[in-house]
Amino acid sequence: MEFNEKLQELRKAKSLTQEELAEALFVSRTAISKWESGRGYPSLDSLKEISKFFSVSIDDLICSEEIMTVAEDEKKEYIENHTAMICNISDIFLALLLFLPVFGNGAGNPASVSLFSLTGVNAWITIVFAVLIGVTVLNGLCGVVLSHFDKPVWNRHRLVTGIALSIADTAVFILTRQPYAGIICLAILVVKGLVIGKEKSAIFL
Repeated sequence: MEFNEKLQELRKAKSLTQEELAEALFVSRTAISKWESGRGYPSLDSLKEISKFFSVSIDDLICSEEIMTVAEDEKKEYIENHTAMICNISDIFLALLLFLPVFGNGAGNPASVSLFSLTGVNAWITIVFAVLIGVTVLNGLCGVVLSHFDKPVWNRHRLVTGIALSIADTAVFILTRQPYAGIICLAILVVKGLVIGKEKSAIFL
């Protein structure tokens, strides 16, 4: 008997609904539904809680092959969450461009100034800069908030969006001859690339 079938049997033997079991285990009803439908396994900590709640051993709940799957899933989830958090923080870090004096203020005034002090360039360019930085930072903030939900696909969407925004930021700053801002954005893009590359290699090891 598979783990999902055992869990259903144990729950029904105690006349519990999925909602009631979820409350007892301090997890979401969605998690119970996923486990019972065979679409995933609980974490090792959750397995211990299930074992304790139903007074059965972990070996009675799940076979060794399934335990290996649980461990691999946990490792993959940890690496993905760690990668997503670094990329999200990198996006938030870009907020410094709003205040650091890294923008050239035009040929007439070569001094470097902060974004809000730019006067030697067209106003619409300043607006484009502000919007790009704002959207990138917002993407990072959303990623941090969404990381608290059990939705791995959301993390992947934020990663893709963050990479696209970093490419756009770098391209815009370089094309508008703002090398310092461009270098900062390029450095963030490189960090993201290295972190994601390391994640992929770690998962497939």
